[in-house]
Amino acid sequence: MEAKRIAVLTSGGDAPGMNACIRSIVRHGIYNGFEMVGVVKGYNGLITNEMIPMNNRSVGNIINRGGTILRTARCLEFKTEEGQKQALENIKKNNIYGVVVIGGDGSFKGCNALTKLGIPAIGIPGTIDNDLAYTDYTLGFDTAVNTVVEAITKIRDTMASHDRVSIIEVMGNKCGDIALYAGICGGAEYIIVPEYEWSYEGLCTKLEESKAAGKTSSIVIVAEGAAKGAALAEEIKKRTSMDTRTTVLGYIQRGGSPSADDVLLASRFGAHAINLIKQGIGGRCVGIKKNKIFDMDIDEACSMKKDFDKDLYDIAEILSR
Repeated sequence: MEAKRIAVLTSGGDAPGMNACIRSIVRHGIYNGFEMVGVVKGYNGLITNEMIPMNNRSVGNIINRGGTILRTARCLEFKTEEGQKQALENIKKNNIYGVVVIGGDGSFKGCNALTKLGIPAIGIPGTIDNDLAYTDYTLGFDTAVNTVVEAITKIRDTMASHDRVSIIEVMGNKCGDIALYAGICGGAEYIIVPEYEWSYEGLCTKLEESKAAGKTSSIVIVAEGAAKGAALAEEIKKRTSMDTRTTVLGYIQRGGSPSADDVLLASRFGAHAINLIKQGIGGRCVGIKKNKIFDMDIDEACSMKKDFDKDLYDIAEILSR
């Protein structure tokens, strides 16, 4: 009797730890008696039938690699009935029993669509933004924060040499967790996030107070969804006459080897996803709460509103004095 197959794909923006998660999914799948298939370029690969067989050696030496060996893409066609029909035909043609998707909330909706079509599909949260409310952390977030902290440390060295203010713009459209966590760990003087009200007056007053206290440089970290670094720099120069520079970190935050925490999280997420599909369960997403791996209904998870950690922001305010 031919073994059932499980497919794995990565969708949306890439995140450090995706390869480690692919590795975990493939090896746990094989251990549980499944044949494993990798889908190239996300949901596009399901529609175009671009799939490759995977074994234990296929995922060798990828645990510390950034990006995703399966590559990724956003697929508008999969949102259509015609696109889903074509994907289902290819899934059946390839004897695929279940699908594991690593991605964000948009990718999770694809999981639900597959489950409703009769293919058990499980979502794993892979996004550096940490913007999914149901889980404490998403895959790639810890690495992104460490990347930003390293950048802050290097930028502060040169800013202190020139008595300058540095604006560091980081990723985070609706969620400011990267800015908040990295701001605390990097010792930023001011943190600007989409979830919390701020003002130019308050910002400039804080910078002037820092200078008066003897600080030779100040770091302002801003999430891209709250303000743009260049605009902030111009306004600070206008209001305070302080020499100000801007650095937009951009895609550097997505690349590089995953942190140990992200590799461990990827390994645990992959194992849980395979256990669910083994039981024929779909329409669920995997998460972590208080260091325990769990799963919940995708619709319920995606409808949850993420609460801003005001206590953590208050800690940052005190520590920046």
